[in-house]
Amino acid sequence: MNDLIRIGMDTSKSVFVLHGVDAAEQPVLRRKLRRRQVVEFFEKLPPMKVGIEACGGAHYWARELGVLGHQVLLLPPQRVKPYVARNKNDAADAEAICEAMSRPRMRFVPMKTTEQQAALMLAGVRDQLVARRTQLSNSIRGYAAEFGLAAAKGLDKIEPLLERIASDRTVPALAKDLFATLGEDYAQVKLKLRTIEAKLMAWHRQNELSRRLAEIPGIGPIGASLLAMKVPDPKAFRCGRDFAAWIGLTPKDHSTAGKTRLGVITRAGDEALRSVLVVGATSVIKQARRQKGHPSPWLVALLKRKPPKLAAVAFANKTARIAWKLMVSSQHYNPNLVPKTRFVPPTGSVAPCSRRQGRFAPPAAVACGQP
Repeated sequence: MNDLIRIGMDTSKSVFVLHGVDAAEQPVLRRKLRRRQVVEFFEKLPPMKVGIEACGGAHYWARELGVLGHQVLLLPPQRVKPYVARNKNDAADAEAICEAMSRPRMRFVPMKTTEQQAALMLAGVRDQLVARRTQLSNSIRGYAAEFGLAAAKGLDKIEPLLERIASDRTVPALAKDLFATLGEDYAQVKLKLRTIEAKLMAWHRQNELSRRLAEIPGIGPIGASLLAMKVPDPKAFRCGRDFAAWIGLTPKDHSTAGKTRLGVITRAGDEALRSVLVVGATSVIKQARRQKGHPSPWLVALLKRKPPKLAAVAFANKTARIAWKLMVSSQHYNPNLVPKTRFVPPTGSVAPCSRRQGRFAPPAAVACGQP
């Protein structure tokens, strides 16, 4: 065991498979553990690097093993998959993790604290309640239509519809009882959702970063909260374009032989962040088309030559870059300041982005790359 330099661990609910190598990259550890044996096993090892695929329970194990002195690296599953030799099994996955974590270009997922996971749980529970409310409202409308009762669009029309059903003599008593049951569930979901949203707004008001991000046009309290929750280390991205690509707002690249061929938007990143940014951009574009507010000249010119939906994705991309810049620079949004020069990073850092980051208040000399 003294020859071990790193361990790849494939996790599950109750079975944990380890693969460790020595300084010569030769496997010296292949072992399967039960859940209760994991902490006891790592307590006996000297501090070393341990790789785990980023998943639901990975952050918990990263904190537990970190307390024991180990350096835990969380790897994105899509980055580990190319290193799986052939067949898919626990031992092959552990070996692939051990191999992937040694690569110099590998990117790792920052470990989340319990407070960060609780905040993400708050956002997740809200999404589930919103989905449940939509499900119930659609069920009520669908069943009501079978009895010839229809209502206009909007959630505020559901309760009047239930009142009409309760007073309609043509609706059977059994159906009225079932509608009443759906109505009770709908009222309870609305009450729970109101409570969760109040907690989310309280979290937003207490978080300084979330309040600064909400100053950006197209980002509201929910979008700002999600950005603050889901991006614990914005400096892990080289520049704003990398951040937008992580969210899934950049086009696919099919370039070859010196010819640039850009495809559709990847949508390969975080679905929740991408959704709130596109919805916020759609709201800004809707106001701009009605000649309300103060849209940027860039957006006005874009709407003249591109469809609104395409412009919404482009605006969301730009918003993501602005948000990244504010997160790494600790500045406030200022629509009157636009960078006029391309910053050159110091020797030894990454190359700057080739595209302008958008409207923000830049610090005196901050490169697009990681400081």
